[in-house]
Amino acid sequence: MLKYSVYKTFLLLISLAILIYVFGFFPVLVQKYYSTGFYPYISSALRFISALFPFAVGDVLYVLLIGFILYKIVRFYKKRKSLTKQDRMVIPLQILNFILILYIIFKIVWGLNYSRPSVSEELGIGNEKYDVKELVILGNYFVDKTNALKLKQGKIPVYQVSDLEKKSARAYHLMEKKNPLFRYSNPCLKAALNPWIISKAGIEGYYAPLSGEANLNTNLPDFVKPYVSCHEIAHQLGIAYEDEANLLGYLTASNSTDLNYQYSANYEMLRYILFEIRMKSPDDYKLLHNKLLPQVLADFKTEKEFWRKYNGQMFGYMDAAFDHFLKLNNQKKGIDSYQDIVIWLWNIYKSENQASESQKIK
Repeated sequence: MLKYSVYKTFLLLISLAILIYVFGFFPVLVQKYYSTGFYPYISSALRFISALFPFAVGDVLYVLLIGFILYKIVRFYKKRKSLTKQDRMVIPLQILNFILILYIIFKIVWGLNYSRPSVSEELGIGNEKYDVKELVILGNYFVDKTNALKLKQGKIPVYQVSDLEKKSARAYHLMEKKNPLFRYSNPCLKAALNPWIISKAGIEGYYAPLSGEANLNTNLPDFVKPYVSCHEIAHQLGIAYEDEANLLGYLTASNSTDLNYQYSANYEMLRYILFEIRMKSPDDYKLLHNKLLPQVLADFKTEKEFWRKYNGQMFGYMDAAFDHFLKLNNQKKGIDSYQDIVIWLWNIYKSENQASESQKIK
């Protein structure tokens, strides 16, 4: 009887999992019925519940989940010799059922957002690729903009997570007036339970699908936190891919009325752009690097030292791997290593420039 029940449950779960998987092949339907239909309600409800607790609920849930799995493994190991023939048939099905349940829950509470159309389309941002000359133009623009913001910026506040939650929500509400995509109800930004572990893993922040929380690495330098907060909130809004969350985070933070948010966003985007330029045109990279204000360079140094402190060995491997990559490819093959966020930044810059030129003509 037990075997039949487990088998019946398996058939039900596998059927549902296949339906969800196939549904993911229809981005337009996913966007209409899930990303902008069902998902906003479930994510808002999860944030409302999680906000009632002063700690990261998602972290606790993951610990409990891992603990449950370990408990089951230990229990199975202890009883392995006394297992009946029926047990040996039922247990694999129970494991599969458990995996299928996790898959279905993940897809329903967030995962289907991976199948939605690119958010750049929704925002009307082009995907035209840049050449090296255009990339350097973009680099110059962001160097100048970041320098200018640094000069205006006063003392960087020591951020509490509650402050970041309020300021980031305010920035999203401001963007919502331009596009409903930025609608953010029931704000819920949490400090990671163990920032030391995620710092060692090289993680700035993460989204917890089971609890709907945006989690921040509170060990980060304070000038990085505003942008990272906006980036993680983008995941809460159903933006699954990292480059797309970078885009929403940048647009939100850079359009904030808070100078610290503006600087944080432009500083982070400058890092991506300089990385591309360093690969494609090292000489231009040096020139742009030399244009940066000492205060901005000090922030780069602070962040570099932060990651070196927590993840020095991996940091060394990454630097060595990057240098090896340049030498191996004679600094040329990397020319096609486009990052989507840099492509979108170029198209935004180009669009704004064209609009500015049109205004001048009028």
